[in-house]
Amino acid sequence: MTEHTEGAAGAENAEGAGSPGASGQQGAGAPSRRSVIGWGGAGLALGAAAAGGAVVLAQGRTDDTAPVADFGGAVPFHGVHQAGIATPVQDRLHFAAFDVKTKDRDELIQLLKDWTRAAERMTAGHEVGEGAYGGLPEAPPDDTGEALGLKPSRLTLTIGFGPSLFDDRFGLRDRRPEALVDLPKFPGDNLDKARSNGDICIQACADDPQVAVHAIRNLARIGFGKVAVRWSQLGFGKTSSTTPEAQTPRNLFGFKDGTRNIAGTDTARLDKHVWVSGKAAQGPAAWMDGGSYLVARRIRMNVEIWDRTPLQEQEDIFGRDKKEGAPVGKAREHDEPFLKAMKPEAHVRLAHPDSNNGATILRRGYSFTDGTDGLGRLETGLFFLAYQKDVRTGFIPVQTSLARADVLNEYIQHVGSAMFAIPPGVRDKDDWWGRALFA
Repeated sequence: MTEHTEGAAGAENAEGAGSPGASGQQGAGAPSRRSVIGWGGAGLALGAAAAGGAVVLAQGRTDDTAPVADFGGAVPFHGVHQAGIATPVQDRLHFAAFDVKTKDRDELIQLLKDWTRAAERMTAGHEVGEGAYGGLPEAPPDDTGEALGLKPSRLTLTIGFGPSLFDDRFGLRDRRPEALVDLPKFPGDNLDKARSNGDICIQACADDPQVAVHAIRNLARIGFGKVAVRWSQLGFGKTSSTTPEAQTPRNLFGFKDGTRNIAGTDTARLDKHVWVSGKAAQGPAAWMDGGSYLVARRIRMNVEIWDRTPLQEQEDIFGRDKKEGAPVGKAREHDEPFLKAMKPEAHVRLAHPDSNNGATILRRGYSFTDGTDGLGRLETGLFFLAYQKDVRTGFIPVQTSLARADVLNEYIQHVGSAMFAIPPGVRDKDDWWGRALFA
């Protein structure tokens, strides 16, 4: 909800930097399950998937009763950058952070290859491996099956590597980019270690929640014994958009969020603020060329207190009106804000790039509601996701400004935090997630 995209932590930047403010045929080269049972073998190769932008593989089943996937809505998996960053924001999220349990470098590399092949298939609307049925009755099926008959739903899968992966386990210590810093503890943080950090993250976004959950579930299953889920987060109702021509979504405080977010089609701003290139992709960070850096923050919103706050006070806190999203003294949402007309502690004013030496991030946050906290209050809030070229000039200065003075802090609290290096995209069917890092 920041003025970075508007939303959490830096919304006008995007506004928001960290506060509330998108049995049949198998692919070539895939082995039969009769020769390799289950996912236990490190050498298991998954079927080939669609290359480039065209989805041309058959669904795979030959019987008349099997549902056939509608390939409309498939987002190309291969490309210079990973999908799920500048991609138009989908409606649902399942985000998972993993701890790596294996100590074998080759086993981790093979897992990343297996994950890539599975991701290719799932984003194209295919089942994983040889599918959810029709194989050996004595072996678990390759796919868990809950997405059978569902459309691809614009599923994107985005992987990232946390600072903790760059230790002595896999010989990566000297390949940790300088920009992959440990985030500082900001004033007001109340971080739960069980909901923070992780060696690897995978972000699954889709328009169907079952498709997103299916993707994370199958990747976790493939990784069993090699990785373990550290924490995960479901999200609904995107709180920012990479398609600014569409209606701006609202956060759970009822305010439009992400008014000034970077458009997924704005290549100039993406190159300047999001994609790692040039000097930022040299030395230990050379493998990051075409990648980005992700900050994930779980932000609890005290909606019970907010809901008893007068409307005028709510609007003063944000620096925008609730109906149109117009900045103070202006008539329309996208009118250029006059920051000095806002209260000094207004969220938009503190998060705006003009208040932070031009710091700009791309936000892809989601709302969440995880039951109650046992005290009769909703466990609800914003799962904040921010992509940028360098957090030292992006998220950190904006969140520092917000943590010091934003009056919105009286209604929110950051309870989870993580940072990840997002490698470039998978170029073709011979490439795989993280190949340049392990080269």
